[in-house]
Amino acid sequence: MTRLITAARALIEAGGAEDPRVGNDAMRAFVERVTFATADDIRAMPADVLADDWTALPWARNLSYRLACLQQPGDRELLREAAADLYSFGPDWDGHARRLRDAADGIGEIVPRRSSEPDQGDDDRQDTA
Repeated sequence: MTRLITAARALIEAGGAEDPRVGNDAMRAFVERVTFATADDIRAMPADVLADDWTALPWARNLSYRLACLQQPGDRELLREAAADLYSFGPDWDGHARRLRDAADGIGEIVPRRSSEPDQGDDDRQDTA
């Protein structure tokens, strides 16, 4: 179990604590761990934590996926995973989820060149031979 998963589980458990300082400490520890986590560790966290409670930590999941997507913006599967997670929060997040899904769909797509753009292989010099 990664330190991020441990921090996420502690954050969930702190939600039921009577002393608000417990929740604040758990939140601080989670934010510190997710800030410096790798994209792979971030992706592993929801998979592990959501197995017990799929409604857990919506704000923390949003933050986590946001950071992972910033680390790996060209990862289609990550963008789709983040979009799917956003759809689980209701219609307020659907626009963001659609944008992530559309971005994932567009990765690797060949964009046609506009006629005003030179070919990359064109050379400005004239052949004077």
